[in-house]
Amino acid sequence: MDLTKNTPENVEFMVEAIKEKLRMMNIGAIKPSSFNSDMYEELHDIYNMVMKKNNFSPNEMQAIAEELGRLRNL
Repeated sequence: MDLTKNTPENVEFMVEAIKEKLRMMNIGAIKPSSFNSDMYEELHDIYNMVMKKNNFSPNEMQAIAEELGRLRNL
């Protein structure tokens, strides 16, 4: 899978992977279809950061959830 390409499938893959890795209740409400394609690079950056870390503090998890919320379509 080439995550450098802005496709709905890649957005879905990254969002689901982030949700699985963080296992956060409030992040479950974030759906891949809610993301603005103009924000793909930012989503990709978040995905890369989340995949590199093994543990997250509560503050980090909150910041990631807030950033994902900011990237969503309103």
